[in-house]
Amino acid sequence: MADDHEERLRQHEEILRSLTVMLAAQHEMNQRMAAMLTNHDRLLHQQVEINQDVKTTLARVETLLARLLQTDTNGQNA
Repeated sequence: MADDHEERLRQHEEILRSLTVMLAAQHEMNQRMAAMLTNHDRLLHQQVEINQDVKTTLARVETLLARLLQTDTNGQNA
């Protein structure tokens, strides 16, 4: 009977050791994911700024193109 108790105690300790290792690994993974998410958020913010610059540039190009199309072949306004 004492041997059964000792064996169950040993099994429980092994389970606890295993869970401790898994918890440490999960914590490390969570930290890496948090760092990656922070970097992702920074990159996303940069992309939003780039997109706004592209929209501004496109609007300017469209305005210039519209002005060019209003001019006839001799350079005179239509």
